[in-house]
Amino acid sequence: MKIEKLTENKIRFILNLKDLEENNIDYHSFMANSIETQDIFLDMLDKAEKEIGFSTKNYKLMLEVIATSDGNFILTVTRLSPEVEKNNTKKVKIKRKLNNPIKPLAIYKFDSFDCFCDFCTYLKTSPLKNLIPKLKKSKLYKYKNCYYLVLQNISFSLENLKSLHIMITEFAFFENNTDLFERKLIEYGKTIIKNDAISTCSKYFASK
Repeated sequence: MKIEKLTENKIRFILNLKDLEENNIDYHSFMANSIETQDIFLDMLDKAEKEIGFSTKNYKLMLEVIATSDGNFILTVTRLSPEVEKNNTKKVKIKRKLNNPIKPLAIYKFDSFDCFCDFCTYLKTSPLKNLIPKLKKSKLYKYKNCYYLVLQNISFSLENLKSLHIMITEFAFFENNTDLFERKLIEYGKTIIKNDAISTCSKYFASK
């Protein structure tokens, strides 16, 4: 685990897949706010205080959680100043935000429809084929002669997320700024498969 001090009131924890496995957590268990994950988080804060002098005693905290495509798990902790607390009449609670390239929204660019079909063919014969039924919230758009797979509401383990991302990027390119790009696809793109795109392609277009 790596600890970075971003500002006087903000730090960042970076955990890799091994760190998560050693603590038996993923972003879903962390978001569930269980007693176990609370204990782990408090241990992390204690370590931050010892290593970089970041004390959270008597402070309200805001927490941002990000799971990245390369398997890292990033927690950004912001210590709210007393002035912010005085001006806020509502009780400030720890907030958790998930921003992951493959969860809950991810967009991949395929150079052609054949490339998308090749991916679907490969996926349905791969060890990850059991994930296909869980990818119902998927759409396929055509925009500027390329095809874009939009994946929504994905809820896999971090290991499966990473494996799926690696597999897709063998056939396609990951698009950054997914929220903005999705709106562009909705406004300017052409919907090719409006729902369950991977399963539909696997059934009707992918090679046997």
